Amino acid sequence: MAGTSGSVSTAAPDREFEILCDDDGAGNVTAFLRRYTVDSTGTTVPVDTQLDGTTAYTVTGTVVRCDAEQPAAPNPLIDSTIQRQTGVGTVTIPAGARSITLVVYAGSPTLAIGGGTAVAVAAGTSLTWGVDRGGESGEQLQDAFVFTGVAGSDFLVSTTREV
Repeated sequence: MAGTSGSVSTAAPDREFEILCDDDGAGNVTAFLRRYTVDSTGTTVPVDTQLDGTTAYTVTGTVVRCDAEQPAAPNPLIDSTIQRQTGVGTVTIPAGARSITLVVYAGSPTLAIGGGTAVAVAAGTSLTWGVDRGGESGEQLQDAFVFTGVAGSDFLVSTTREV
């Protein structure tokens, strides 16, 4: 069997693909596909599509690499308070706190959450409510908490809240 060997060259364009993100600056980031084509004259032609590779996509903001580290949002300021109640009296924590902790030293103060029925909390009890994330996510406790001391009560309520 006789033959020749060599390379075959065609004028087909060179194509590269990259997934990028379109950041509109308002917290909306959309991934899209950018195809770079280098034609036979050496000209690079970018074409943006949705991730399906066929539906046209128009960039509306700043193009960034999806895995690029973005500047961190500033850490929110956290206000912490602690209130001690002895005897008869009320401690009210409005909705919007990030965390609330109750520690009962004596007596049986009552607790009502979100306007619900008040329940007695026995001495020696420690309870905590909180959210995992605040800051950008805006996560916070949605209900008001009302702690009411009765004769002989001694308890602490500590809270944290973004300011």
